[in-house]
Order: sequence, then structure tokens, then C-alpha cells
Amino acid sequence: MASTAAAEIPAAETSDAELTIGGMTCASCAARVEKKLNRMDGVTATVNYATEKARVSYSAGITLGDLVATVEKTGYTAQPVARPAPAPSAPAPAPATESPRRTPTPAEAAGGGLPTGTPRDSAGGGAASFRESGELRGDDPGEAAERRADAALAALRQRLQVSAVLAVPVVLMAMVPALQFDNWQWLSLTLAAPVVVWGGLPFHRAAWTNLRHGAATMDTLVSIGTLAAFGWSLWALFLGTAGMPEMRHGFEITASGSDPSSTIYLEVAAGVVGFILLGRYLEARSKRKAGSALRALLRLGAKDVTVLRPGTGPGPEVTEVRVAVDGLQVGDRFVVRPGEKIATDGTVVEGSSAVDTSMLTGESLPVDTAPGDSVTGATLNVSGRLVVEATRVGSDTRLARMARLVEDAQSGKAAAQRLADRISAVFVPVVLLIALGTLVAQLLATDDVTASFTAAVAVLIIACPCALGLATPTALMAGTGRGAQLGILIKGPEVLETALRIDTVVLDKTGTVTTGRMTLGRVHTAHGTAETDVLRLAGALEHASGHPVARAVAAGAAARTGLALPAPADFTDVPGLGVRGTVEGHAVLAGRAKLLTDAGIALPASLEDALAQAAGQGSTTVAVAWDGEARGVLEVADSVKEGSAEAVAELRSLGLDPILLTGDNQASADSVARAVGIDTVHAEVLPEEKAQVVRRLQEAGRSVAMVGDGVNDAAALAVADLGLSMGTGTDAAIEAGDLTLVRGDLKVAPAAIRLSRRTLSTIRSNLFWAFGYNVAALPLAAFGLLSPMIAGAAMAFSSVFVVTNSLRLRSFT
Repeated sequence: MASTAAAEIPAAETSDAELTIGGMTCASCAARVEKKLNRMDGVTATVNYATEKARVSYSAGITLGDLVATVEKTGYTAQPVARPAPAPSAPAPAPATESPRRTPTPAEAAGGGLPTGTPRDSAGGGAASFRESGELRGDDPGEAAERRADAALAALRQRLQVSAVLAVPVVLMAMVPALQFDNWQWLSLTLAAPVVVWGGLPFHRAAWTNLRHGAATMDTLVSIGTLAAFGWSLWALFLGTAGMPEMRHGFEITASGSDPSSTIYLEVAAGVVGFILLGRYLEARSKRKAGSALRALLRLGAKDVTVLRPGTGPGPEVTEVRVAVDGLQVGDRFVVRPGEKIATDGTVVEGSSAVDTSMLTGESLPVDTAPGDSVTGATLNVSGRLVVEATRVGSDTRLARMARLVEDAQSGKAAAQRLADRISAVFVPVVLLIALGTLVAQLLATDDVTASFTAAVAVLIIACPCALGLATPTALMAGTGRGAQLGILIKGPEVLETALRIDTVVLDKTGTVTTGRMTLGRVHTAHGTAETDVLRLAGALEHASGHPVARAVAAGAAARTGLALPAPADFTDVPGLGVRGTVEGHAVLAGRAKLLTDAGIALPASLEDALAQAAGQGSTTVAVAWDGEARGVLEVADSVKEGSAEAVAELRSLGLDPILLTGDNQASADSVARAVGIDTVHAEVLPEEKAQVVRRLQEAGRSVAMVGDGVNDAAALAVADLGLSMGTGTDAAIEAGDLTLVRGDLKVAPAAIRLSRRTLSTIRSNLFWAFGYNVAALPLAAFGLLSPMIAGAAMAFSSVFVVTNSLRLRSFT
């Protein structure tokens, strides 16, 4: 194998990298690579058999080339995953080296490749595969990885089909004595030989590679078992009596005794190879399905974009230039026409439209968008033309961060899986010893060479640790992928284990249970005053103010009357009290009741009662007067989100006790709590005190989940046993949470907890099956109760069962 002076990339104090590992065929392979990497000073690595990737943290003095070389010395191939190119803000010289700490773009995260600027040809064994994959021709790394995976699956399918066509007649002739004509055994040999040699070549090649490195894996078991059965058959045919034209023998499920020189195992050798190839193919196809959600997420982004550039003439004209999305810079303005995807995260500066966000949030209804609104890259512009100013590009976009979170979660390991990995690491050598012990013990106990040999081969073939290695990763791939489709991002398997223990959920009020925006509520009018007049005159005056309450009144008045609001004259802002001015010849006042009192205007009893009632419910009030008389009282409040009450009810159905936590006044908090069905309220809590409330609940023996969206929730999200951050909230809250609800809809919170619990339940059932299978099957094989071919079929089925069980998560709703 060529040396890997590749990627001599100096590290910072601590660097992170991802390697694509080639050549792994079972969980024990992943355990070997992980063990070798972790033996390096300053290296911490996790190897995932299902995703075929290693996540590595390494200290200064170690290079990516060192990591690749270590993997290759272990008998496998490794390629660093491609990193994003330098930001295109200025023409940058192509560096000879690049820091491995850079985060991959979504497209790059999907496939293998060396970092930009890394000398590809010095990558040892990886360089050739780069040339073959087409990545040196400038292809997209993600698409190249897809092609490699598709080609590998097609090659495996071809090997399976040819082997099946040849092996089926061999198995049938061995199982059905009526098909055994004179010299049938020689036809069996002719058909079985290509299956064992060519069909089983991947197993033999891997076994030989591992042997050269002093290791044994599942391929070692399969190779030894099938070659032993084939070798025995050759001995019996050429040196024994099995080659006689009239030779006949039956088929039994258990290992039975007979004359060794007249017994052949060609159906075992060919059948086991066929069954295991079938298992490998179904497993590979199922793993592709399990990761399909992440691949679909990575492909969501637009490929090119229409950017507005200054014209070449002397005037202020701009021209539209079509460029690749990679060429976008923060601050660029680009055009999005109906039916096009929004190229990157940004702010609308011109136009209005409906934007379909379902591919990221799972929300089916389009969102109305106008100037000043934020939009997310990869969402679909449905109707109008938009001009958007880019605010985030490349690996900083919301799509890239989502992909990163999903991939990080899929690379993690639950506590039970770490135990399974430790078992897999020693499993194959132990099985080899058990097979040898079975052969010796059976010979001593029965003196039956045939039965003893059959039992030993069955032990070798049935003991497959693949199901152990697939139990967690495939469930995580399916569960987190489905979560991404529904707008739920799970950070890792530890989150799943925590979600099972949660008994209390603390809900932030503003922006989580409520919309976080002031809206116009009830309108109370004095006797003889029309509600439309109150709204039109007060709305016109408030429209000239920038206060949040004023904006809520103006927007509500325009929406309810359906009329254009007149322009006020002589507008005056009275600090802390309200506004005054002239509207259509009327002297109008709108603000606190004190504004009217100071002007000598008294409120009638009906409006006084309305003020008191609104204050008791925690609503903000706006008193309206014109021409020296009080005319009405408007209620303004932060409205409860649609679906919050339903979400709280579902949280209760999951056995969780909901608690409302807010910095607002007690009356407002109590009103919201009553509206959504929450009994316990912590109000008037300062931002720094929110984490203390969570700690007190934990000290009382509760396992607490926290749902929030603001900077002031970040500490509480971090302290909570399980943090659920609203994706519409701040970056600080999203980073602090364990689960991110992309849609910002509280109804997704119970769904996220249910998905977490379902995924963990699937992992546990997978591990139970994998452990139970090996515990039950090994003794049966050792005591001669299973023939090798039945053992091969059972072993292949165990892996297929685990992957298929995980795929049920794709239908989670």
C-alpha cells in the first residue's frame, strides 16, 4: 500500500476532522479502526460502521496524513472529507495546506474528498480512488460519493445475481435426493466453484488483508467456514468415495454423522456465500434508504443564482448576472423569481411573495413574505418576484447547520452501542476459539468426524457481529433523518436517552407559547361611538409612531376596517404616555389613561371597568379620545400561538408536567397559562433567574426539559436535562439546545419527544435482537443442532432484521 505523506496539515491546539473509511465489513472492523486511532497520542476517535465514517479530534503535532496512515496500516482505506473552499470575498491564493477545522458545506458533507489545497496524489491508497471517482475532474464531492455508492451497490447486486443463479441448483440437488442423478456431485462442483471463489472473493480478500495485519473479522469467519466446507468436499471427491457415479446423500437441518470420505459440503459453501451476499446487499440497500433523508437535505440547496451587479455605464443601473451559489457573498443582492429556490439565507429588500418552507420545516402552508422579512436558503418562492440581500452564505447557512446537526447525531453512539462495540472487538477471536473447541469436544465426545466438522463450521458461520454494529447507527440514521424532514433536529444519541427520563417540561412564554408579537385584541367603545371610528382614528394616529404597541394598533385597525388609514397632522409623541395629533379635523389622543386625565378628559364608568378587567388579564390598554371626550379602550397583548393549547395537552399525555416560565407580570402569565391549560406558573423571573428555576426543579428530583427561543433562555436550556430550542429563535438558544424545532411551532415539541423515545426504543429492540440472536444461536450451532447453510441464512437475516426494523422510523408521523 502506498505511503500517505498526504495532507500534512498542521493542527491548531485541537482540531476536528472526518474520515471516510473504506473496507469495513462488520462492527469488529469499525472497532479495530477506532481502537487503532485512539491509541495515537492526542487522538480521540469514534468510528461508525453504518455511515462508514470516523469523527476524529486530534492535538497539535498530528496531521491528517498521520490519521490516514494509521487507518491504512490497520488494513483499511481512509479519505478526509472535503472542506469548504475559502470565502470568495477576495481572490485568494491557493494554499498548500488548509486547516482541517473548517466545516464542510452541505454538498461536501455528503461525500469523501481531501480538503481544498491538499496534494491529492500524496494521499497514498486514497489517491487512486479519487481519480476513479471523478473528483479530480471537478465534480461535486457529494455527487461523486453518490456515484461511488451506487456503483458499489450495483457491483454487489451483480455478484449476488450470478452467485444465486449458480448456487440454487447446487442447494436443490443436495436437498432433494430425487434430483441426484449419476455424477450429479461433479455438476455441483462445477457450479459451486465460481460461487466460492469469485462470489466469495470479497470475504477471502478481506480475511487475507486482516490476517496480514494480525486481525480477524466477520469475513475471517465466513472465509474459513466456506473454504473449509469447499476443501472438505474436494478431498472427499478426489481422494474419498464421494466421487463415485452412484453417490447419493440426503439433507438434514442438524449436524449428523456419516462416512467422512463420502460426505460433501458444496451446498454449504455455495449456499452460505449466496445467503451472506444477499444479506450484504439488502443491508447496503437499507442503509442507503436510512440515510436518504440526510442526502435529500443536502441536495435541497439551489445550484446557481441571479445576482444584481452594478452596471458598466455611468448611471445607477444594475445588471443581472447568473453565478454559482458558491460565488455569493454576504451583502450581495439577488433575484428570486416565482418557482425558484432561494439561494441562501437573507432579508427581503423588494417584493412580496409566499414562500414554501416545507422542505426545511415540514410546514405545508406557504409563509407570506414582505420587505424586512428573513428568508431561508433552499426554500421555494411560490408567487411574486423577490430581491433578497444575503446575510449568511456557505457553511454558515441554516441548511448547512441543519445538515451538520443531523450528520453529527448520526455519528454518535448510545451507551448500549458502546457496550456492543466493546463486545464486537473481541467477538471474532472468541468465536474462532469456540469453533476450535467445538471441533475438539465433539470429536472427543462422539468420535464422529463429520458431525464435529459440521458443528464447527456452523459456529464459524452463524457468529456474525454485524447486527450489533448496525443496531444503533441505522436507527439513528432513520430517526434523525425523519426528524429533519419534520423540522426536528436531534443533536445525538445521548438526547434520546435523556428524552426517556423527562417528567417535567418548562415552557418559556414569549415566542414559545405566545407569538412574541403584540396584537390588537378587544375594542371597548363608549355609548354612541362606532368601533370603526375608534379604530380608524386611533390607528391613523398610532401609524405615525414606531412603538410596538402603536404598530399593533395600526396594523389591527387597518386589518379590521379594511380601509386605508388617513394621515395625521400635528403629530406629537408624548414620552411614556402616548401620542396626540389631528386626524380628519379631530383632535385625537391615544395612549395611557393618564394621557387623557392630564388633558382633563374623564373616562365613563364602562371604559373604567374595561381598563380594570384588561389589567387583571395582563393586557396593555390604549385609551382613545377625540374632541374632548373619551371614545374607547383598545386591548393589546402578546397573543397565544395557534396550537399551543393542543401542544400542552399532548405533553401531558406523554406523562409530562408543563410549567410556564416568564419575565412578564403575574397577571399576563396567569392569563396565558389559563388559555393553554397550564397550572404552574413562574412569573416576573429575571433572565439570569430562569436557570435557577430549572435547577430548583432538578434538586427536587425532577428530570426537566426546557423549551425556549431567546438569548435569555440559553442558560436555562443548557442547565436543563433536555433543551428544546425553537428554530425561529436566537443562535444562542439554538446552540444551547439538545433538540431544535426548526418550525418554531410548540406542537412540534411533543412530536420531538415522541420521535426521540421511538428512536431509542428501536435502538434497544435492535440490540436485544442482536445480543439474543448470538446468545441463542451459538450454543445451537456448537451442539450440532444447526447445519452450516441454515446458520448462514440465519446470520444474514439477523442484519437484515435490524436494518428493516430501523427503517420503520421513516414512517413516523
